[in-house]
Amino acid sequence: MISIKKYLEQTQSESGEYDKPEAQSLLPMTVGAYRSALVEMGNCGQDACPALGRELKQGMNSLCEKLSAKPSCETIKETETGVQEHLQGWGRLAAQHYRKQTSEVKEILLMMAHTAESVGERDQRCADQITEVTTRLKGIANLEDLTEIRESIKQSATDLKSSIDRMTAEGKAAIDHLQKEVTTYQARLEEAEEIASRDALTGLRSRLAVEGQIEQCIHAEASFCVAIIDINEFKRVNDKHGHMAGDELLKQFATELRSVCRSTDTIGRWGGDEFILLLHCGFAEAASQIERLRKWVCGNYTIQASSTPSKLQVDASIGLAERMTGETMKDLMERADAAMYRDKAESRTNKQMK
Repeated sequence: MISIKKYLEQTQSESGEYDKPEAQSLLPMTVGAYRSALVEMGNCGQDACPALGRELKQGMNSLCEKLSAKPSCETIKETETGVQEHLQGWGRLAAQHYRKQTSEVKEILLMMAHTAESVGERDQRCADQITEVTTRLKGIANLEDLTEIRESIKQSATDLKSSIDRMTAEGKAAIDHLQKEVTTYQARLEEAEEIASRDALTGLRSRLAVEGQIEQCIHAEASFCVAIIDINEFKRVNDKHGHMAGDELLKQFATELRSVCRSTDTIGRWGGDEFILLLHCGFAEAASQIERLRKWVCGNYTIQASSTPSKLQVDASIGLAERMTGETMKDLMERADAAMYRDKAESRTNKQMK
């Protein structure tokens, strides 16, 4: 990445164009190779951790699509930041995912081993008791006194019943304990899956989780809309106040989104400074909700920059699209993304006119 930026700076003419011969010949191949590397990063991430790799793959593909054949140094820098964010986020989630799975499997194996040991000990005790009763019954054949035979049989039957009752009770207790343990681990695994479906920074749904719900809506042929929300000029916040301040703004923005959205809406972090909203309604109702959301989440924010609080005026661009019959998720998201960029362009035009 650094070598590509250095190469661009060296091959850029005074006019800012890449019109030097070496740029015209090598730049497309260099960028093409880098785009291929981004795609392979996503593929490797999906192979390494199928449960979480899809989100990384889509993020890498998205960065690849935004990287044009003739990128600027600014575009390369933004791509570099995007790659770092995606890889770091995926790495944290993957590490947590595998640590959780390893811990759960280890505890389940220990629990099963303990249960098997308990059952084995119980069976051995009962086997010893039954052997004792069987030996006593065999000895009855050598008895001559009828009363003594009757008492011996009665005692043997009582001991045998007691042994069987004890075996039944201990077996039921072992099964109940095992069921309780399995229920506990099932709940913990479900909790782990819930954590994996959340964005680590904002606590909103992850991109993968939202896409899963969108696919379900498409399969059910339900009426719904999606909105892509992008914080305008977010890069300036990172550049001026640092990435920690940028993270704080993302968390505050996510909190505002959560507070204004309805319980039926699904909110997720799409990646970087972009968020996604799934609305289970038609376009007119969704558009009304988006205008309400825009008024709520845009405005003044206070972030802790270093040791000094800083006030920011935050605006956002929003693209809304209603799913059409037969439309794929990719086509739907492209329409919402295009609508978001139109909204962003209109916002810039309005600022220039003021």
